[in-house]
Amino acid sequence: MAYLHSTVWGPAEFVGSPPGWLVGEGILAGIVAMVAIVGTALLGAWTGRPGLADGEAGLVCVAAFVLYLLSVRAGRALIGITALLGVCLALHAPQAAAGVVLAERGRVQSVVVTSVEDGRAAGNGQDRYLCSVMDHDGVPLKVRIWRGCGEATRPGDTLAVAYDPKGLVPPRGAATEGQGTPRDLVPWCVAFMVASLAAVVRSYRLPGP
Repeated sequence: MAYLHSTVWGPAEFVGSPPGWLVGEGILAGIVAMVAIVGTALLGAWTGRPGLADGEAGLVCVAAFVLYLLSVRAGRALIGITALLGVCLALHAPQAAAGVVLAERGRVQSVVVTSVEDGRAAGNGQDRYLCSVMDHDGVPLKVRIWRGCGEATRPGDTLAVAYDPKGLVPPRGAATEGQGTPRDLVPWCVAFMVASLAAVVRSYRLPGP
């Protein structure tokens, strides 16, 4: 049972509180992994590199961090929890990175709604309203807008849309400013850091004779 507990949750062979250097190593490892996951998405959104912007590079960073945890022989359960949280962070990072780009260099313009679709009624897996829009020159946008598009929206209404002048980030509705921003990543970052710290700290083994 002791061996099983050590394999699943890590040996944690220290008495009392964990050594300060071990806590520091866990915090540093978690920060490096977290910055790599979020930073690659931000770099991809800023430069328009698809392999970085869509979160694939972030998943590679998660895999590299899992290999590190395996190398220090962390508990298998904690490795799994950390990997799952890392994947969630990598999948959420692209939207937040796009929000950063639009906040820094984006412009806002008014567009005209041409049609409104209820994603729930259409059965396409969406639980929100989707608006097809066109600019005032009559050119339709290639993406449908859901921020600011609601049940009361009708064709002919106008919506405020934030867009990237360089065209590297898809436009999005500017009506709800709190969504798709770095603040959305805070819970995932905190959970990932806690899991990383626990995995590294509990991997400690006493030196052999």
